[in-house]
Amino acid sequence: MMQNLLVFQSLWAMERRHTDGRERSLAENVAMIAQADFDGISAHYTNRADVVRLNETIRGTGLKVEGVCFPRTVEDLRLPLELASEFPVSHINLQPDIRLRRVEDCLPLLDGWMRLAGDVGIPVFIETHRDRMTTDLFFTLDLLDRRPDLPLLADLSHFLVGREFSFPVEEENHALIRRILDNAHAFHGRVASREQVQIEISFPHHRPWLDLFLNWWDYGFRAWRRRAATDAALVFTCELGPKPYAITGRDGNDTTDRWAEALMLRRMVRDLWDAI
Repeated sequence: MMQNLLVFQSLWAMERRHTDGRERSLAENVAMIAQADFDGISAHYTNRADVVRLNETIRGTGLKVEGVCFPRTVEDLRLPLELASEFPVSHINLQPDIRLRRVEDCLPLLDGWMRLAGDVGIPVFIETHRDRMTTDLFFTLDLLDRRPDLPLLADLSHFLVGREFSFPVEEENHALIRRILDNAHAFHGRVASREQVQIEISFPHHRPWLDLFLNWWDYGFRAWRRRAATDAALVFTCELGPKPYAITGRDGNDTTDRWAEALMLRRMVRDLWDAI
């Protein structure tokens, strides 16, 4: 087998949050994702009833799952891992829902989570995300200095908007992002500007920001391929979230069709992978 790219779609990103009040059912969203030829979905793995319902819904579709959780303690990870053992996932996406000010205080949590993951043999990746342990780029780099092998799930949108990199991005900042990408075992796909965490990728004037992220993902894909097993699969999740992530117009609704943009993003990252 050869290394492979799997493109998932976030269930959270399927929420409409339209002013007409209509939401698709879980079954409708899963059908859309499966029929559009995505490889999997990203969904919360924090509640047994929800996970059972999700897996009943995706049965027979061939869709894989990225399980998302938000632990505050080491023990909080046990339930997601138990659920992932019963209802298999490609990996667990761990958002560390705790905001400590000292690196030393974070290490016992990271070590504990990695120990639990190793005990059951389920990959657990730490997401780079605002309002989490990894909210700040510099702090996350300090964590990597202490734990160089820490597996990350890279959502670079949070670091760009958090640090408000000037544009064009200076080489010093590119180097910081590359350090994150060197530890990235999976990706969440969203394009930010220095002022907004999610911009419309179909707008021509946003092309410079889109190209910036494509270049970062290109580096990240290449770095992953160098260190991953020859038969490994890399997961890239399209995560164009609903408002207030999505920019809205005066009517309170999205300015673009996020589903269409998710398909556009998938095509771009698959082209990127094929070119590599």
